[in-house]
Amino acid sequence: MSRIHHFLSLTLLLTMFLSCKEDRPVYGGLDEYPVYAFKDLGARYTPEATTFKLWSPAAQEARVRLYLTDEPTEEAQESIELDEIDGAWTAKVDGDLDGRYYTFQIKRDGNWGVEATDPYARATGTNGLRGQVVNLDDTDPAGWDQDTRPPLAAPTDAVLYELHVRDFGIDENSGIQHKGKFLAFTERGTTTPQGIVTGVDHLVELGVTHVHLLPSFDYMSVDESRLDEPQYNWGYDPQNYNVPEGSYSTNPSDGKARIREFKQMVQALHRAGIRVIMDVVYNHTGRSADSHFQHLIPDYFYRFKEDGSMSDASACGNEIASERPMVRKYIRESVSYWVEEYHVDGFRFDLMGIHDIPTMNEISQSLHAIDSSILLYGEGWTAGTSPLPDSLKAIKANTPQLRQIAAFSDDLRDGLKGSVFVHEEQGFVSGASGKDMSIRFGIVASTQHPGVVYDSVNYSNAPWAKVPAQCVNYVSCHDNHTLWDRLAISNPSTPPSQREQMHRLALGIVLTSQGIPFLHAGTEMCRTKNGDENSYKSGDAVNAIRWNAKQTHRVTYEFVRQLIALRKAHPAFRMQTTEQLQQHLRFVDTEDDQLIVYTITDAPGESWTNILVAFNGSAANRKVELPEGTWKRVADGRTVDPAGLGRSLEGSLTLGGIDLAILVKE
Repeated sequence: MSRIHHFLSLTLLLTMFLSCKEDRPVYGGLDEYPVYAFKDLGARYTPEATTFKLWSPAAQEARVRLYLTDEPTEEAQESIELDEIDGAWTAKVDGDLDGRYYTFQIKRDGNWGVEATDPYARATGTNGLRGQVVNLDDTDPAGWDQDTRPPLAAPTDAVLYELHVRDFGIDENSGIQHKGKFLAFTERGTTTPQGIVTGVDHLVELGVTHVHLLPSFDYMSVDESRLDEPQYNWGYDPQNYNVPEGSYSTNPSDGKARIREFKQMVQALHRAGIRVIMDVVYNHTGRSADSHFQHLIPDYFYRFKEDGSMSDASACGNEIASERPMVRKYIRESVSYWVEEYHVDGFRFDLMGIHDIPTMNEISQSLHAIDSSILLYGEGWTAGTSPLPDSLKAIKANTPQLRQIAAFSDDLRDGLKGSVFVHEEQGFVSGASGKDMSIRFGIVASTQHPGVVYDSVNYSNAPWAKVPAQCVNYVSCHDNHTLWDRLAISNPSTPPSQREQMHRLALGIVLTSQGIPFLHAGTEMCRTKNGDENSYKSGDAVNAIRWNAKQTHRVTYEFVRQLIALRKAHPAFRMQTTEQLQQHLRFVDTEDDQLIVYTITDAPGESWTNILVAFNGSAANRKVELPEGTWKRVADGRTVDPAGLGRSLEGSLTLGGIDLAILVKE
C-alpha cells in the first residue's frame, strides 16, 4: 500500500471514529431524553470488577476518574473513557476496587466539564466530593440479616417523635458517649449524673413507636474535615441522597463507616421496639447551578421559569422536576434503596407539595410492595410558586388523590397555638375564641364529619383526608418556635405554671385526636430554644435536648408518657376509617367556642364502651353536663390513670381552667 493510500485509510478510520462520537441522537428538548430501564446506575462492585454507569443524554463523551484517597488536592490515578451502552455511559474496570474513590465527568460542546460526584453514589469520602466503591456486604453489622421491623398493625397506631441526630445526645449531661453520632442510638442504660433516664431508654419509657430523624443523608453545610470545630445544621441542603451523613459517623472519609453505623442505629432502635422514619428532601438540592446533577445531567433534574432562571418553590434556590421520568425513577429507586439496604421504615417528605401526585403515588406503590407497613407522610405545601400546576401538586388539598400518604395538619397546629406567622396570636389552648372548629377538624383527622362546620376552620373549607391515616396531627416541630417558646411569646404576662397547663392541653389534644400524632423531640419536657424561631444553624447551645428539663418538668413528662400509653391501650383514639369516626364519635354542642366536648361510643375493639372527652381553653372553670350514668375520670390536665382519678361522677363535671378531662362510663 502506498503512503498516500495508507494516509487516506487512517484518515477515513479517524473520520468514522469521530463521526461515531458525534453521531449521537440530537434531542429537541429534555422531554425527549430516553428513560434508562435498568436499576444499575452508579458503581456496582464485585471483587473481580466494578462497573460504572452514568445516565447523561446531554454528554458527547464521559469518563470516570479514579483516586486512591479523598484528599481534594490529589491527582487522579486513572481516567477511563466510558462507552455508551443501552443508554448509559459505561465502563467495566477489572480488579478489586473496594475502597477506591471516583468522580464522573462529561464533555459538552467539545469541552470537558468539571468533575462531579456520581448522583447515584452509595458511598462517598469526606464532604461527599468523591464517590467511593465499597463492598456493601462489609457494612452489615452482626445479626443484620435477622433484623426485623417492630410490629405496626395500622398507621394510626403510630406515635411519631421528630428528632435531630446531633440534638439527641450532645448535651454534656446526657450520659451518652457517642455524642452527635448515629452510634448514640446504640447505647442503652444512659442517664444524667442525677440518674435521669436519657437516650434510647427514654424513648422506650416514653412509648413512642417511630423516631423521625431530621435529614440524615449526606448534606452539604457541615464541613466533615473540621469536626473538631463547632458546626451545626438541620441538614435540609441535600448533597448525596443515597449516602448517610458523614458528620454523624466516626470517620467521614470511610464510606463503609457511615453506612455501617447508620445500620447499627436502625438495628438498635428496632431491637428497642422503635421504627425509623427518614426526613427526606427530594424537592431541591443544596447547590443549584453547580450541583453534581447540573454538572453531569444539565438542566434535567430542575424546573425553570420562562426567563430561563431556576424556579424556586423550595425557597432554597431551586426545585426538583419530579414529573420527569428519570427524576421520578431516581426518587423511587432512592427511597427503595433506603428501605432495602438500611431497613428504614418510612419517610417524611419535605415540602411534598413541590412533588407531583403521580410521582408520590409511584413511590407509595413501590414501597408498599416491599412492606405494606411503610409509613409515608409529608408537608402538603410549597415554600414559593412553582410552574407545576396546583392540580398536579401533592399539596394538602390534593391528599385524597394520594395513596397511603399522609399530610401534616397545619389547621390543628395553628388552631391550638395561633398562626406560626403571627407570633403574638393566641390559640385555643391560650384562651383565644373562634378556634373550636379548627380543633374539631383535627380531632376527626381532617376527614368528613357532621360535627365540623367547615367554613369556620382556619385554613380548610373542606375535609382533605379520605381516611384518618392521611392526617398527621401536631402542634410543633423543628420549624418555627418550640411550643414552650411560642406560648411564652404569645402570653408574656401569664405565669409559667399556667403556660405549662397550656402546653399540656395542646399535647393532650394532639395525643387524643384521631389520625397519627406527631411530637417534636423534647416537647414532653417543655423544650426551649430560648426564643430562636429558626435554629437551623444556631448550634448546640440552642438546639441540644437538655435532659435535666425532664426532672424540672416532671409532671408534663409523666402526663405525656401516660397519655401515650392510654392511646396505645385504647383503639377508640385511633379508629381506622372515616365511617367509624362518623358513627362512633359525636360532638356535644356546648354553645361555647372555648369548650369542646365529644363522646366516643362502642368504638371497634374498645373495652370502654362510653368515653367522654372535654377540653377547656378558657382560664375560667366550665361546667360539663354528663350523659346519664356514673362516670369515672381517667385523665385531667396533669395526670392520667386508667383506674380512675377521685370519686365517681354523675350529672356534671366542673372542668378547671385550661384543663382537660377524659371520662369513662362505669
